[in-house]
Amino acid sequence: MSGRQNNVNLVVVRGVLSRPPEERVLPSGSVVVGYDVTVGRSTGPAESVPVVWPDPPSRRSALDEGDAVVVIGRVRRRFFRASGSTQSRTEVVADQVLSTRASRRVHAAVQRAIDAALAEVPVSPSRG
Repeated sequence: MSGRQNNVNLVVVRGVLSRPPEERVLPSGSVVVGYDVTVGRSTGPAESVPVVWPDPPSRRSALDEGDAVVVIGRVRRRFFRASGSTQSRTEVVADQVLSTRASRRVHAAVQRAIDAALAEVPVSPSRG
């Protein structure tokens, strides 16, 4: 088998924004909005997921602390220098951050993301 295998990096997170969105303008002029999404669990403590949304649409300003959201994106681990040492951070890079109030939009967006991810997965012939 030759060629490069296509891997899928898809994450869907449903939770509550646990702090107000933080907007940063990069030296390139691009805008990045940072969120912390808290995901409750049936057992154990809640988990906080850091989310960054590069160049989000203008409707991002409608989201605020306490809002229930669904984030669709990919997981990324980035490395950076701080205090003279190399550190890392694992975060979700959002393609979309949607309010759960728009349930039809959320369902459609999640289905499109799943369909796109599955389109990349090769189907093996069944052995029978």
